[in-house]
Amino acid sequence: MAAPASLMIFAAGFGTRMGALTADRPKPLIEVAGRPLIDHALDLTKGLSLTKVVNTHYLGDMLAAHLEGRDVHISHEPEILDTGGGLRQALPTLGSGAVFTMNADVIWKGPNPLDLLSAAWDPARMDALLMCVPLARAVGRKGGGDFSIAPDGQISRSGDLVYTGVQILKTDGLAGIPDPVFSLNRLWDQMIADGRACALEYPGNWCDVGHPEGIQLAEELIRDV
Repeated sequence: MAAPASLMIFAAGFGTRMGALTADRPKPLIEVAGRPLIDHALDLTKGLSLTKVVNTHYLGDMLAAHLEGRDVHISHEPEILDTGGGLRQALPTLGSGAVFTMNADVIWKGPNPLDLLSAAWDPARMDALLMCVPLARAVGRKGGGDFSIAPDGQISRSGDLVYTGVQILKTDGLAGIPDPVFSLNRLWDQMIADGRACALEYPGNWCDVGHPEGIQLAEELIRDV
């Protein structure tokens, strides 16, 4: 099946879980193994022909300056719109088809999740395909899992699978949500109810770098300690 031609990286948040580390920089510019998180995220797009959009808000000028000269579009939000509102604002650049979305605060050890999602994407029976990882391989995860996967790949809420922050998503349903600020959970809930939300289990390891302790854990993961 044809893979999406566009990708959205969510990078607008305040990074409050990072405490003092985000006092003078946005979270995507925090370094892991000597490189900003946003650069690790963009590494996954190398060799792929994608229209790339990064949304910004908190200290957005710093992130825009870091990305200047690269093949990346900036979607600046004067007010935080959350994931759903932010994605909808970026649609004129992303286009009308299904898109990849990606969180910038994670590190991967294993195959490229974008390639795996592309290979498994089946728009005839899916409106969303989420990449998930079992709790046992979710390094730095605080809390439990998010989803369970049925034998046919459909997801339901609760379980020991953690959403990794990367997915393929059809965006048609965004137009039907009247609120300007909303989470993509609103869209997922409808897709789950319709039996159109699926997930793929990531075969490698994944690290949440949304909190300070995650930085060292991610560096150890990269070094395969």
